[in-house]
Amino acid sequence: MLFRRALLQELMTTAAGAFLILLGIVIAQRTGYLIQIAANGILPNDAITTMLGFNLIRFLPMLLSLSVFLSVLMTLTRWYRDSEMVIWFSSGLSINSFIRPVLTFTAPIILLILILSLFITPWATNKVEDYRTQLKSRDDLAAISPGVFKESSNAERVFFVESFDELGNVVKNIFVQSLQHQKIGIIVATQGNRVTQENGDNFLEMHNGRRYQGARGSAEFSTTEFEKYALRVEATEAQRDAPSTESKTSRELFENNNSTNSAELQWRLAIPISALILVLLAIPLSALDPRSGRSANFVLALVIYVIYNNALSIIQASIAQEKISSSIGLWPIHLIFLGLTIYMLRRRVLQRPIFPRIFPASWSKNLSKSFATKQ
Repeated sequence: MLFRRALLQELMTTAAGAFLILLGIVIAQRTGYLIQIAANGILPNDAITTMLGFNLIRFLPMLLSLSVFLSVLMTLTRWYRDSEMVIWFSSGLSINSFIRPVLTFTAPIILLILILSLFITPWATNKVEDYRTQLKSRDDLAAISPGVFKESSNAERVFFVESFDELGNVVKNIFVQSLQHQKIGIIVATQGNRVTQENGDNFLEMHNGRRYQGARGSAEFSTTEFEKYALRVEATEAQRDAPSTESKTSRELFENNNSTNSAELQWRLAIPISALILVLLAIPLSALDPRSGRSANFVLALVIYVIYNNALSIIQASIAQEKISSSIGLWPIHLIFLGLTIYMLRRRVLQRPIFPRIFPASWSKNLSKSFATKQ
């Protein structure tokens, strides 16, 4: 059918564009944040790409949900603006005729959101926590970032290197300050590299440098020049904290049914459910008064989206704090917005203004005349 084929084709194109734009925004935001904490020495430079990948997986359900919502809203809004809806309504279609092709387009995406929310996102969160533990357990040399002063885990040394080679094994222009037995030692060298002994001990072997040593508060320092100097670098023993609720599998949440686990499980189910309701809500929402401006329905859609997600977050926190029974859960919020969707669809079928009090009566009357259909 020409109608369904045209609608599905435009929905796919619009959804792909919206998803790429939202993905680019998230990548830019998360990359800037990770680079900032890496510049402060909190995160190693080589961990930025890995952390960014895991973060993108965690954001995918929300990105897909917002993308399909915007794709339906933008497509139908354009059809109203370009009077294509008048043609379809004149051919005998009604607003309800758009529900089935829209659901046909969004059903695979909502299924993907469900899989991501229940299985993939917890896995990615768990991997992030494992990776952070691995970063904490790395030795001091592995945690050094070029151009940044880095304090050792035991606070007895301060490292600074100007740069690494391409493989990350050879460092140039090294500065090391150590404190042992109330004596300050400073080592500077032009070049160095990591050396691993047979027993697994790691050393920073420095070449062509000098070592200065002296007591605190004294002006007397001894100077030693060397061609080779090895400094032992010890790994840090980091113990992983208890897994967070977000990193637990959905099966674990279901089997250990307490308030916190129930709130997290219902939140994971709420993402695909809200995506379905928002997609249906976008159908009547795209038909607001054209005289109010092209961006009026987008502003209203954004407000509804923010209210919906914030309400879910507030109720989830209340369930976790046992202020609301887990048996009630997030379902009242879904029912409220589902009821709003049904109400708006019925108003459009009857060709009545959805929000008659927002605009003057004359505007609503002209709107009804402009979108009169032949049933």
